[in-house]
Amino acid sequence: MPSPQQARAQASAITSQKAVAEVEAAPASQLRTLFDRPRLSPGQRRIAQYLIDHLTEAAFLSITDLADRVGVSQPSVTRFAAAVGFSGYPALRERLQTIALGTIGGPGVSEESGNELQSAVDAEIENLENLRRDFADPAQVVDTGRRLSESTPLTVLGLRISASLAEYFAYAARRIHPDVRLVTLGGSVAYDALLQSREAGGSWVLAFSMPRHAQETLSAIRVARRAGLRVALITDLALGPLADEADVTFATGTGSRLVFDSYAAPGLMAAALLQAMTDADPERTHARLEEYEQISEQHQFFLKD
Repeated sequence: MPSPQQARAQASAITSQKAVAEVEAAPASQLRTLFDRPRLSPGQRRIAQYLIDHLTEAAFLSITDLADRVGVSQPSVTRFAAAVGFSGYPALRERLQTIALGTIGGPGVSEESGNELQSAVDAEIENLENLRRDFADPAQVVDTGRRLSESTPLTVLGLRISASLAEYFAYAARRIHPDVRLVTLGGSVAYDALLQSREAGGSWVLAFSMPRHAQETLSAIRVARRAGLRVALITDLALGPLADEADVTFATGTGSRLVFDSYAAPGLMAAALLQAMTDADPERTHARLEEYEQISEQHQFFLKD
C-alpha cells in the first residue's frame, strides 16, 4: 500500500484543463508578456513597472500625466509605446484600458472594510487568484519541473530573506531528487557552490529573489550563467536585471501590507514546481518516497498522529 505522501504525489499530478475552460491570464501577467522586450532601457522599464503596479489608474492617464507620474519625458513614453509594438501612446493606452476594464469588471477581493490584518489577507487572496489564472496553462511549470528533475545535481539559491523559500524547496526536493544543493550564502561561497555544481554535471539552478532584491543574488545568477548553468527564477517582478539573466521567470505577487512581506503565492509556485518534478519521474519518486518512509519509521522521525 502506498504511503500517504506517495498517494498524494499520484493524485495531484498536474493536468491541463485548457480544453475545459479557457481562462485569461492575470492582468499583471498579460502586461509582463506585453512588455517582455530584451532591449528596454532602464527608463522604459520604469514605465513598464509603473503600468503593471498601477494598471487600473494608469490606463486612463494622458501621456503628460503618465510621464509626470513616472518621472520621464513625454517623448520617452512615446518611444516606450513603439518599443513594445504599438504605433503610439494612444494605441498602447487603448490596450491597457481593455485589460484594466476586464480587471475592474471581473471577480475580485471584497471591498468591505476591515482591519489592517484582514486587508493583508485580502491582498494575498488577490495574489493567489492571479496565480490561479496563470496556472490555467501549466505547460511552462511542467516543462521547467522536468528540467529541474533531470539536473543532477540541482542547485537551489536563496539569499537573505529569500533563504526561507529556498530551504523549503530544497528540503522537499531532497525527498524526490538524489542530489539537491542548497545555497543561502552569497559572495564567494555561492560562487564556489555554483561552479562545483556545474563541474559535477548540474545543468539548472532554481533561484528565489524576494524584495528587497539582493545585489549578490544578481551576481550569483550571472556566475551561474557564465559557468553554463541555466536559471529558473521565482520572484515578484518579471522585468529588470534579474529576469533578464534568467532563462525562465515565474513572477508572482507578494503581500506588502504589513511591515514584512508575506509569500503565499511564491510558496505555492514553489510547491507547483515540486509537483512537476514529482510528475517528471514517477518511478524515481515512488522509490525515493518509499525508502524515506522506511527510514523515518525505523528512526522514528515523526510523532504518531
